[in-house]
Amino acid sequence: MADEASGYAPKGLLFGEQTSRALANFDLYGTRLSEHPELIRALALVKVAAARVNRSLGALDPVLAEVVAAAAFEVAEGRHDDQFPLPVVQGGGGTSTHMNVNEVVARRATQLLHERGQEGAVHPNNHVNRGQSTNDVMPTALALAVHASCEETLRGLDHLAAALHAKAEEYPSLEHLGRTCLQDAVALPVSAVHRSHAHGIEQAVLGLRAAVQALLRVPLGGTAVGTGVGAPPGFAELAVAELAELTGVPVLAAENPYWGMASLEPLVAVSEAIDRCARSAARVASDLRLLASGPVGGIGEVRLPAVQAGSSIMPGKVNPVMPELMMQISFQIAGEAASARLAAGAGEMEVSAMAPVVTLGVLAGLKRLGAGARLFADRCVAGLSWNTSAVHANLAGSLTQDVIDAAAEGYDGIAHRRKQVMSGSPAEDPSP
Repeated sequence: MADEASGYAPKGLLFGEQTSRALANFDLYGTRLSEHPELIRALALVKVAAARVNRSLGALDPVLAEVVAAAAFEVAEGRHDDQFPLPVVQGGGGTSTHMNVNEVVARRATQLLHERGQEGAVHPNNHVNRGQSTNDVMPTALALAVHASCEETLRGLDHLAAALHAKAEEYPSLEHLGRTCLQDAVALPVSAVHRSHAHGIEQAVLGLRAAVQALLRVPLGGTAVGTGVGAPPGFAELAVAELAELTGVPVLAAENPYWGMASLEPLVAVSEAIDRCARSAARVASDLRLLASGPVGGIGEVRLPAVQAGSSIMPGKVNPVMPELMMQISFQIAGEAASARLAAGAGEMEVSAMAPVVTLGVLAGLKRLGAGARLFADRCVAGLSWNTSAVHANLAGSLTQDVIDAAAEGYDGIAHRRKQVMSGSPAEDPSP
């Protein structure tokens, strides 16, 4: 174990006893905190804001506040990411993650203190965590981390929507056979297909933006259960304002800090919005995969880019691997959204201890979705083409003229005529 009093950890480690115990308790395979630097950065910036406010309120010695802020800035810059070995999913609602940050900041702050020729030690709880609790810090930091991660995801989704709009522009006049319930229907413009897909993604993106915006109502300053016990008077308002100025993120104080700690629903709303975005992209992938089926024995109206060989035994076979990737990403994210709902329902009383599993799903899902959307756009949508000969051949099944004629002549007569055409002989029963 590390020696808390000395301010230095053995073998160059900056984390201390609480982190070491958590490593033993949660010794299992899984994503580590070091793989999510956006969360580490967010937690560190909360520590900077808290140190500054505690100093201004006289709750923390100015010298200690200065070294705590300096150490936390180093952590935020990613200079100590290797000091965060814990798995993201853990028991205790994220207390171990929070203490990992407190310990690293405290030890590095102590080193800075000694480098200045001053004695003493910075304590992870008494100084770095002054006026704070895991219960208000973690949701606050998570809001910042989600906001940061979401920006790249939104760019990826916007890129996919733009690729679909661009593809629509390539086919301004081509019509193809629409299908309903996988049966021949009426003709529609190819451009409308691509614009419909783009619109679905754009609508889902609006929902994700709104959910992330709602998450920025943070309970910082509520400490353990929302009362603010243990924090100096005025800390909550000043800390949130300081954090907004420090990060440039429009965080605001939670309307009800008690609920802000007790409920995971705002975070679940983000998870469900991610799920909708992924599902919308997967719907595009599924449609293109079906339209590209064959190419001889299927619909064969769309040609997808041949990005790799599709079989180890059948020469020349090419599979729709990029649509299949997008669909599988959606399946993963759907599972994470289901886990988030279960976690929210498992909360009780003043806090929900199940936030870590939601944290992992949201942060990982955002990264996976953003990267997947961009890959799908660049390696599939941008390079696809429509097989006009197959499109024109399949238009023979269009019911467009029948719909027009039925409006003028009546449904039953046209249905009877259609039966004759389909069977090749007169139908005995003129009913539909």
